[in-house]
Amino acid sequence: MSLAFRAIYARDLRLALRRRVEALLPVAFFIVAISLFPLGVGPEPQVLRQIAAGIVWVSALLASMLSVASLYSGDHGDGSLEQMLLSGQPGFVIAAAKAAAHWTVTGVPLVLASPLIGLLLDMRGPPLVTLVVALLLGTPVLSLLGGLGAALTLGLRSAGVLLILLILPLTIPALIFGAGAVGAVDAGVSAAGHLSLLGALLILTALGAPLATGFALRIALE
Repeated sequence: MSLAFRAIYARDLRLALRRRVEALLPVAFFIVAISLFPLGVGPEPQVLRQIAAGIVWVSALLASMLSVASLYSGDHGDGSLEQMLLSGQPGFVIAAAKAAAHWTVTGVPLVLASPLIGLLLDMRGPPLVTLVVALLLGTPVLSLLGGLGAALTLGLRSAGVLLILLILPLTIPALIFGAGAVGAVDAGVSAAGHLSLLGALLILTALGAPLATGFALRIALE
């Protein structure tokens, strides 16, 4: 199973490297969307600092949803997905590998770009560090849940709209805990509680989402 995981993970990374523009689109959206907020709400540092965590998390969520809709559609269209499932490998291994590759291509650049974005929104010191840690814990949740939504809507008309309707409510806890951690630090309170809940959510999602995604993929191809 570990060999299959590594093979699928490496394959998806190679495909992403061949489609660099498409792979970089979520990151470009993330940066551009956040850059527009100072123009819309005004350049006052105090205002930007208060809303920074929420802006970053909402933008990260929307950026992740941009690419997750095509997580399985390409493989489904050319028959690769069916071959993977017929190879005898468990569906959850395929789902976990593709979610890991999606996070590497989309989530990791968002985390790496977040310090710069935080500085743009006048975040400094502990709040900025907390934001990066929260995104590091929370963005894998977005990829795992996004993969589940992509599997549930595979082959359906208006799959992108349905995916957003299915997945956005499930991602709200990650958004609340992630933004709440930064808010707690700003208020002079420890963010350990929020980060612990975010970590527990990541563990729960990592254990449950690939299994559910594997079942959804098999149902979609029957």
